[in-house]
Amino acid sequence: MEMLFSIGTFFLFLVFVALYSYRKTKGVSESGVVGFFLAGRGLSGYFIAGSLLLSNLSAEQLVGLNGNAYRFDISGLAWESTAAIATVMMALFFLPRFLQRGITTLPQFLEERFDSSTRRIVSIMLLVGYAVMANPCSLYLGAITMNEMFDFQQILHFSDWGAIGTLSLVMGITGGLYATLGGLKAVAISDTISGLILLVAAMLVPVLGLFALGKGSFLAGGTILLEHPEQLNAIGSSTSSVPFSTIFTGMLCANMFYWCTNQMIIQRTLGAKSLAESQKGVLLAGGIKLLVPLGMVLPGLIAFNMFGPVFPHVDYAYPALVKAVVPWWLIGMFAAAIFGTVISHFNSVVNSGATLFVIDLYAPLTGCKDEKKLVRTGKMVSVAISLISVVIAPLLLWSPNGIFDLMRRFTGFYNIPIIAIVLVGFLTRTVPALAAKWVLAFHIVAYGLYTFAGLDAWIPFHFIHVMGILFVIEVAMMLLIGLWQPSNSRPVAHHAPDIPMEKWRYAAPASVIMMAALISIFITLSPLALASREGITDRFYLLLALIWLGAVVLIVRLVRGYHQKGEECARGHAK
Repeated sequence: MEMLFSIGTFFLFLVFVALYSYRKTKGVSESGVVGFFLAGRGLSGYFIAGSLLLSNLSAEQLVGLNGNAYRFDISGLAWESTAAIATVMMALFFLPRFLQRGITTLPQFLEERFDSSTRRIVSIMLLVGYAVMANPCSLYLGAITMNEMFDFQQILHFSDWGAIGTLSLVMGITGGLYATLGGLKAVAISDTISGLILLVAAMLVPVLGLFALGKGSFLAGGTILLEHPEQLNAIGSSTSSVPFSTIFTGMLCANMFYWCTNQMIIQRTLGAKSLAESQKGVLLAGGIKLLVPLGMVLPGLIAFNMFGPVFPHVDYAYPALVKAVVPWWLIGMFAAAIFGTVISHFNSVVNSGATLFVIDLYAPLTGCKDEKKLVRTGKMVSVAISLISVVIAPLLLWSPNGIFDLMRRFTGFYNIPIIAIVLVGFLTRTVPALAAKWVLAFHIVAYGLYTFAGLDAWIPFHFIHVMGILFVIEVAMMLLIGLWQPSNSRPVAHHAPDIPMEKWRYAAPASVIMMAALISIFITLSPLALASREGITDRFYLLLALIWLGAVVLIVRLVRGYHQKGEECARGHAK
């Protein structure tokens, strides 16, 4: 009866989301390319935030990051928490430039700034990354979670490969239908609904885990964790899975790529009804990301203290903890939330991949301008990406260090050169297209040799530092080529913005609050506070007070400056 109840609530939630999304998006594909790929440029800040969060907070983070914490330490939370820095950069620097140009994909800007070849190369790199790694990883981790929670493998007597493959197929079909039939608006709506459930569920797991660890006492469970304060140290050493110093090198570059140039992410912001709504959605998502330490790494530590190092695949730790601590009457809803994260991430990637193919490859190469035909082509590409991802997902069972590590290493092939090219493209006018092509080729060869040819044994740097070093080298290469063979400044097409371009008045103050909160989190999870065997030191309270005092002073100055500017504009209009 318990299993039937769980399965029933699971399917009821899925049906509700599907019907609600269908009702809200009925006829969306009839509105053409902008309607299908950009939701008719009508997304509000809250829908953007919800879609960004669930596109990002996939099973890769929920299962993979907790698996990383279970096997190593919580230093991996830096990947997620420091995303707040990238969201601030996206809101204040990148978004106004993207929306001013009225683009649909990032490679469109690369063609305006460099040439069509650069646009096509980058589009192909992103498409391969989406189909071969991003989507298969999401399906694989979702399949593991469903398998653990419902004992699918034991009930049907399947092998590991068979169970993961079957569940990946089911989730791939479901996610593909959302993306194929409804377009971006269906993705955004389903993301927002599932995102609310996911946030509640993800925050509930560590609370229930501490109760279980303390045998019914929440405080006792917390005390057990505090008995090993070294596990709560987010300031990773040089031997940690994620050294703290990498935050200032390759991690910053990788997060800039993900939040500022990754088509899967920026497509939601490009579908905004105004610049203010887009900035609001991005910064809201970045602020909520600061809650990551609670839901993304604490359960991994609880699992280690509860079960010990017993799992051959670290990615099984989080699903096992969920099954052990979540009450049976909540299992169905929690499974639906996990399922929602998988299909939302999946259909987000599928929709973005279809957008890249149709807008950047198919339409320019064929000259097709029939919007209905372009939408049909996008749907066929969505199906193709879904099938490729479903086939690859079970093969990830043989990843040795867990999915989180594999994902970060693989995306290094394309994230660093793309962010380097975009930044140089924005900040210079004479660097030629030749420089962009040289950088793309150089990076693939150099990073491939380091990752797969054994050069990592000869180079005494963490792979994240290597990404940062390559970023500096590639920017320098482009600037030197620009000096050696400067191009005639390509006139960047100036489009009349399709949406209001007034900035969100609270964007800068919200950014300051996010930065202060980020620094506070790292200080709290350091030897100055929770990670110290001597307890919280006085220096911790002093630093915390100074951080927030500085933040308040800066916010007051920003608000005053904004009001003064508004008064000057009003006087100008009066004259």
